[in-house]
Amino acid sequence: MGDVLFVVWRESVEALLVIGILYAWLRRQPEAGQGLRYLWLGVGLGLGAAVLLGTMVLKAASLLDGDSGEIFQIAMVLFASALIVQMVCWMRRHGRTLKAELEQGMQRNLASHNWWGMVAVIVIAIAREGSETVIFLYGLGVQQQGGGLLSFVFSALVGLGLAFATFALLQAGTRALSWRTFFRFSEAMLLLLAAALLTTGVEKLVSLGWLPGLVDPLWDSSWLLDDSTTTGGLVAALTGYRAHPALTMLIAYVAYWGVVSWLLRAPALSGKAPSQVAAARG
Repeated sequence: MGDVLFVVWRESVEALLVIGILYAWLRRQPEAGQGLRYLWLGVGLGLGAAVLLGTMVLKAASLLDGDSGEIFQIAMVLFASALIVQMVCWMRRHGRTLKAELEQGMQRNLASHNWWGMVAVIVIAIAREGSETVIFLYGLGVQQQGGGLLSFVFSALVGLGLAFATFALLQAGTRALSWRTFFRFSEAMLLLLAAALLTTGVEKLVSLGWLPGLVDPLWDSSWLLDDSTTTGGLVAALTGYRAHPALTMLIAYVAYWGVVSWLLRAPALSGKAPSQVAAARG
C-alpha cells in the first residue's frame, strides 16, 4: 500500500499549500476574521465535493457487473493515469504563478465584497485536489484488488499524517527539504505511478482478449524479482514492473515514457519548476 500512502501524502501537501497561500493572504486583509470564516467554509465544501465524487464512483462501480464492470474499472485506471500526467504538466506550467493566480482571484472578489465568489475560488481549488485524490485512489484500489480495506485506510491515514509533517518542514524553509526538492521528487514518483496504472489497464485489456498480447509472456524475470512477492508487488505497484509482461504491455510502457518526455520538454513546460510556491508563507 506504499502507493496509496504516497498519493495521499503528495495530494494532501498540495492541498495544504493552497490553503496556506489563501490563509496567509487573508490574514493580511482588513476583514481577516470574516474572510477566514469563508476560507474554512470553502475548504469544507471542497472536501465535501470530493467525498461526493468518491461516493458516486463507488456507487457506479457497485451497480456494474460483468463486462460493464470490467470496462468501468479499466476506464478509471487509464483515466487516473492520464490525470496524473495532466496534473504534473499543469504544475509545471502554473507552479511559479500559483500563488499569484489564487491571490488575484481572491482580490477581485474582496474588492467587490463578493464573499461567495471567494468561497467559489476556494471550493474549486480544494475540490480539484480532492477529486484527483479520489480518482487516483480508486485506480489504485482496482490495481490492488484483495489488498484489504483496513490496510488501504491505514495507508491513507499515515499519508495524511506525513503530509502535515512535511508541510510543516517545508514551511520552516529547511535546506534539507525545499519546495523545489519536494515537487521534483513527487513529480518523478507520480509519473512512475501513472506508468504503473497504465500497465495495469493494458494488462487487463490483454487478459480479457480486448488487446492482443502479441508475445505473451515476452520474458520471465521472476528469478530476479517476482512481482507476486511483497517486495516485487510494491515495485510493480509503484513502477509498472511485471515479471511476465506481454509485448503489448512493453510497447505501451515505452510509448508512455516517450509521450511524457515530449510533454515535459515542450516549450510551454520546460524550465517551469514550481519552486516559487514556497511563497505560501506570504
